[in-house]
Amino acid sequence: MHIRRCIAVLTAAVLMIMGLATSGAAATPAGLLDITCAGTQTSTYSPPLTLTAQPSTTNASTQYGPCVSLSQPNITAGSRSASIPYPSRTCLDLLDSQTVTFTITWNTGQTSTVSGNATTTVVGATLTVTITGNVTSGLFAGSSVVQINEGPATDITLCTLGLGSVSSIYSLVALEITSV
Repeated sequence: MHIRRCIAVLTAAVLMIMGLATSGAAATPAGLLDITCAGTQTSTYSPPLTLTAQPSTTNASTQYGPCVSLSQPNITAGSRSASIPYPSRTCLDLLDSQTVTFTITWNTGQTSTVSGNATTTVVGATLTVTITGNVTSGLFAGSSVVQINEGPATDITLCTLGLGSVSSIYSLVALEITSV
């Protein structure tokens, strides 16, 4: 399990360096990079999501790290977690755009609250969730945020066809916070 996590973090770092340096650059406004992080996110759905609407709770945990910041060199990692009950949810809802607000707690104990929009795309077998927004309070307040989560879309695709359910999604994460 430890080897899988190391591979995932290294893969995320490479994707972040290569992907955000090319494709994400257009989404990142000109400015100074406050912090960049690789990481992982695990979302679980209880009960698993299907095409039939039902009450469900989403538990999401995001681990940021390794992180690099020239302005805050003591920050090397961060995390956030949430448990969100929904009165009615299907696997189709995972493909909807939505507004998001979350707080990252850095390894220094400082926090950054982010508000923005999340858009979801499925291309081939890859689920991509792109969050764009701003840090509204705390460390890096006023800076812009781009976070890209990429993971397998197999369960979602099968579910939307009525051939399965979605119990969890594991994604690699690339985060950039940039001063504007």
